[in-house]
Amino acid sequence: MEPLVAPGPPLTPDQVARYSRHLLLPDVGTVGQRRLRAARVLVVGAGGLGSPVLLYLASAGVGTIGIVEFDEVDSSNLQRQIVHGEADVGRGKGASARDAIRRIDSSIEVRVHELRLAPRNAANIFRQYDLVVDGTDNFATRYLVNDAAAVAGVPYVFGSIHRFDGQVSVFWDAAPDGRGIDYRDLYPDPPPPGTVPSCAEAGVLGVLCGVVGSIMATEAVKLVTGVGDPLLGRLLIYDARAMAFRTVTVRRDPGRAPVTEVAEDYEVLCGLPTPPLTVDGDLEPEEVRELLAGDGPVALVDVRERVEWDIAHLEGATLVPVGGVLDGSATGDIPRDRPVVLYCKTGERSADALAVLRAAGVSDAHHLRGGLDAWIRDIDPSLPSY
Repeated sequence: MEPLVAPGPPLTPDQVARYSRHLLLPDVGTVGQRRLRAARVLVVGAGGLGSPVLLYLASAGVGTIGIVEFDEVDSSNLQRQIVHGEADVGRGKGASARDAIRRIDSSIEVRVHELRLAPRNAANIFRQYDLVVDGTDNFATRYLVNDAAAVAGVPYVFGSIHRFDGQVSVFWDAAPDGRGIDYRDLYPDPPPPGTVPSCAEAGVLGVLCGVVGSIMATEAVKLVTGVGDPLLGRLLIYDARAMAFRTVTVRRDPGRAPVTEVAEDYEVLCGLPTPPLTVDGDLEPEEVRELLAGDGPVALVDVRERVEWDIAHLEGATLVPVGGVLDGSATGDIPRDRPVVLYCKTGERSADALAVLRAAGVSDAHHLRGGLDAWIRDIDPSLPSY
């Protein structure tokens, strides 16, 4: 594929010394390095995948790096988000990543877009760049990135991680030679809500982010310089436990309509509730505490997984993982002779379980709004958070 970016000005003597190992590669050389210096690359997310991508793009000499990030650094991020350190906890991730990039190369132009990517702003931001690298961790934003990139006419590198597994591909709806393909050709429809837990719920091997993020950065460098064969039309799948890679072919869906605007409600598309989650049966942490302190017995049911229970759980609770509630195999384990309060980490899984119990005739059932996170925040900060 032709290089994505035209060469910039000739390299200075200092730049020749700095990038000499690139210049010695016949496929890169001085012209390829000048393309990298002239490139404008946007990284969506400065988290687990964004961290190695940002560090390697900076080290590779990409001249302009944009960062879309609105979140703050939390101590739980440090296990995998290597662009941040202990001193950055509580800081904005965008500012923290910017400082890390400048420590590598102070000449790089770093643009921090400290905002939540949304249909109203995504395409306009993408048009400012030659290439987008998507390091997000939820389906709603992935579909948004895909559609915004299609409208802006720019390619993007996709990556995802889950526990021990990773995926990488390149999507470009307007690719030359009829090679156009996008995320909707791989995943026409999002998975049902609750079937794919987030990293906060399922966990992720920290070093997996480094492997997948490095591959994403490699694809970005290849696209900018025109080196090699990008993963356009192919999905790379990595299994860290087996230490195995494989690729599968992704073909354009002939029935898919071209994306012409970014106007969809992506959270609705993916079945996500609009925060704050509200369902019939919500109880705030203080209401749950009062109920537990009352005269009558209360069944407190933890619907998380065993590994989460082992980290922290509420005293007096019984563990009934949500899968057994949703498929009906564990509904018999839920008492019906007393009030039932369900809880999970954030309130989403317990809300799903509550709906099933209500449908099964358990009328005096409730759930802890905001989950264990809200309980720790409002009632008992001594419990460990994760």
